[in-house]
Amino acid sequence: MIKKIKTYYAAHPLRSILLAGLLFRLLAVIFSKGFGWIDDQFLVIEIAQSWVDGTDFYKWLPWTPGNNGPVGFSFFYPGLHYLLFKLLEWVRITDPQSKMVVVRLLHALWSLLTIKYGYELTLYYSNKKIANRVGWLLALFWMFPFLSVHNLVEFVCIPLLMKAILMIARGDNKSSLVYWLWAGFLFGLAFDIRYQTVLISGGVGLVMLIRNQWKESLLVGIGLLLAVTFIQGGIDYYIWGKPFVQLQTYFFYNVNHATEYTTGPWYNYILFLLAVLIPPVSLFLLFGYFRSYRKLFILFLPILIFFVFHSWYPNKQERFITTLIPFIFISGVIGWQMIVDGLFNPDFMKKWIRAAWIFFWVINFILLIPISLTYSKKARVESMDYLSHYPGLNYFIIEDTNQDVLRFPPQFYLKKWIPYDALMRNTNRKAFRKMKDWSKPYNQPGFVLFYQPDNLNERVEWMKHIFPGLEYETTIEPGWIDKILHWLNPINDNQNIYIYRNKTVIPAKANDGRRPNDHE
Repeated sequence: MIKKIKTYYAAHPLRSILLAGLLFRLLAVIFSKGFGWIDDQFLVIEIAQSWVDGTDFYKWLPWTPGNNGPVGFSFFYPGLHYLLFKLLEWVRITDPQSKMVVVRLLHALWSLLTIKYGYELTLYYSNKKIANRVGWLLALFWMFPFLSVHNLVEFVCIPLLMKAILMIARGDNKSSLVYWLWAGFLFGLAFDIRYQTVLISGGVGLVMLIRNQWKESLLVGIGLLLAVTFIQGGIDYYIWGKPFVQLQTYFFYNVNHATEYTTGPWYNYILFLLAVLIPPVSLFLLFGYFRSYRKLFILFLPILIFFVFHSWYPNKQERFITTLIPFIFISGVIGWQMIVDGLFNPDFMKKWIRAAWIFFWVINFILLIPISLTYSKKARVESMDYLSHYPGLNYFIIEDTNQDVLRFPPQFYLKKWIPYDALMRNTNRKAFRKMKDWSKPYNQPGFVLFYQPDNLNERVEWMKHIFPGLEYETTIEPGWIDKILHWLNPINDNQNIYIYRNKTVIPAKANDGRRPNDHE
């Protein structure tokens, strides 16, 4: 059996690598439920489903009462999910978890293109041995299956960028106008998904100009502008009556509010990459990236521009830089091999380098399997799923008075869009008491969700003074990864959610065959 596998791999290395990558991505499709960050759930899934349901709950559209103008996000990627959800409901797939299986599967298949194009780009600049190594990194790097199946624009745009760069790299003897226009169009599609990719496409264009590819760079630029004009500009014109209004809003918002989000020192991303790429191999890749700058200038300069900009920009979140990792694998592995080949006595170093790679893959697989199976933000997802079994629910309250920042409830899993209020640490309690005439049952919440266990009894008693009918119903616990993240850093407060039903509004517990975790 092992001999047959080796024979097949020798004959079909790329196909074998793709199958391995697909296997772990399918595991993530099945088990990696939930969402990773705010953006992949609340800027894509929630938006698309609320449009399908005809509510526009988050008020992104100009004709929705309460809309305050453009939100600054491209409608292209959420719009694709709107069409997908429309199709799924047309074929009677309405369960939120079932829809997300389809979404994750499509993203898993899409991500295989990163492996394919990355392998081909490496093979173009190097040899099969190096291409195989890069292919395995792209297929099985510990965070890739998880990132591949979730709705992160930082990752979804990569196949488009990779294909465009591959076409330009291979384009020495290409004179077809369509060829170069298509490469630019792919860059434009990547921009329509994530605006910041213009730093990469612009870097590639600069490389082409340095190489005196004036005609080709002009055609690539025209192709990019065509994609941006017809898709980004066209959607904005259709919805807002003028093109590029979302792009303008995004630009000015980020200029004016850059320091209001997660900030960090300029070297934050250097430390991040050195850690997640697993030292000492991460150092190999860093040295290799700089060593290959001439041979892979088409990657070196765009990576450098993208990295320097994000290191300078105050708002720093690790996922922003994940777009670069596949390209760092390509340039880093090729460049590191150039360093090894240039050693005076490579045999002396060979065993140490081999040991470093063994260490890398051991740590990688220790991380790969659990991360690929991670159910992220489980408590918030499952709490909404739990409430979905109460079709008469029209209003609920979140009590999270240990925190200042609300962790939004993903109402996609509630299967309806209803108002809710949140009681936070900075909420004026006297004002909350007077917010409504709480004595009227029609003003009261059907449920109160208490986030986190800190001072729970006191918080419940205070709330019972306003809603005497509150009765404990169940506890929704977070997934194991959320518990670990909270242990590592308490700012990751994805903890238990304690659900209390208001008997005044909903007298009886739902009898749906569920077995809630009945303990206090």
